[in-house]
Amino acid sequence: MREMFCFQCQQTAHNTGCDGKAGVCGKKADTANYQDELIGALIGLARAARAGTPTPHTDELILKGLFTTITNVNFNNETILQCKAEIEKEKAAVGPGQLDDYDLAALWAAGEDVRSLKSLILFGLKGMAAYAYHARALGRTDPAVNAFFYEALEAIGAEKTPDELLALVLKTGEVNLACMALLDAANTGAYGDPVPVTVPLTIEKGPFIVVSGHDLHDLKLLLDQTAGSISQATSARAGRTSSQSSTTSPRPSCSQRTV
Repeated sequence: MREMFCFQCQQTAHNTGCDGKAGVCGKKADTANYQDELIGALIGLARAARAGTPTPHTDELILKGLFTTITNVNFNNETILQCKAEIEKEKAAVGPGQLDDYDLAALWAAGEDVRSLKSLILFGLKGMAAYAYHARALGRTDPAVNAFFYEALEAIGAEKTPDELLALVLKTGEVNLACMALLDAANTGAYGDPVPVTVPLTIEKGPFIVVSGHDLHDLKLLLDQTAGSISQATSARAGRTSSQSSTTSPRPSCSQRTV
């Protein structure tokens, strides 16, 4: 019996899936299983939202939960379980009656076509959630993008034909483009249009903090906190023409990332 199953990244063992005590990325089996439970809870929350009335807080939890399960984002079991508890509490508040979570083992055991198509949708949602989360931190949201997260999550937990799932895969791509445009508008609205800058290629002595290219809000906070203690080249604000500040909340505990 395999201890975990994860094949969401290009590092996956034998190009088929990590299923031992840990993944190639270092994620332990218990963490992988907790992340599966978290996704199952999100599908339960999507079901509840369909039967009830989701709120902006519900939207935020959908993004937080999906973002948490991206490869190398969060291997902290405590915060994963904390996030799942938040989702379960929200599910009870949003939807009437008892709506079960989804067991992701059913997805991994599904036929090849269904498993592949549902996985493609799920992994697409995870990446899109990161974009939407960063846009939200800068005050930008899109109701149509938010609505699609519920639609797609609910479909992953439902009986669907390959043709139905293929149509949803294509829609995932369309909505992802809209989400990328949302993030671009958020970034340029807050920090200006990107311009080419000259940066040094010298390898400096560490330690380092790695910030992804679309996480400009965190980068700005980091630069503000370390002003005067890092190189002028790094202080170029990622090549933006403006460094306008924005008022946002700090990163929530269940999306803490290891770098």
